[in-house]
Amino acid sequence: MFNIVGDTYGLIHFISSIIALISGAFVLFLEKGTRTHKQVGYVYVVSMGVLIITAFMIYRLFGGWGIFHFAAVASLLTVGFGMVPMWTKRPPKTYKHLHFAFMYWSVIGLYAAFAAEVLTRIPNTPFFGMVGVATGIIMIIGAIYFAKNKEKWVKSLGSTS
Repeated sequence: MFNIVGDTYGLIHFISSIIALISGAFVLFLEKGTRTHKQVGYVYVVSMGVLIITAFMIYRLFGGWGIFHFAAVASLLTVGFGMVPMWTKRPPKTYKHLHFAFMYWSVIGLYAAFAAEVLTRIPNTPFFGMVGVATGIIMIIGAIYFAKNKEKWVKSLGSTS
C-alpha cells in the first residue's frame, strides 16, 4: 500500500480524498439547505481541509513545490470562498449563490485532480499531458453541466435582486 501512497502523509491524503470525493458528490445532489446537506457538507469541508494540508506535506513527485501544490492552493480558495459567505451571510442577497458556485467548482476541481491522478499512473504516458487532458475534460464537462443548470439552481436558491 505504501508504494501507492508513499508514506503516512500520503495515506492520510488518500483516505481524506476518498471521503471528500464521496461526500462532495453527495452534497451536490442532495436537496440544498437541509440538515443532511449541511452535515455531509461539513464532512466534505473537513476532509478537504485534511486533503489540502497533507498536499502541502507531500513532495516526492517533484522533490519540492509542484503543479499539485498550486492545485491545492486553488482548492483552498474555492472551499474558503464557498464557506465564508455561509458563515457570514454576506453579501446578504447573494451569499447562497456564492456558496453554491464556489463549492460546486471545489467538487469539480477535486474530481479533475482525481482523474489526473488516475491517468498519470498509466505506464508510459506523458505526465503533464495526462494531467492536462484529465483536468480539461472534467472542467469542460463541469462547465457544461453548470451552464445547463445554473438558471434552475439560481431559482432554487432564491432571488439575487
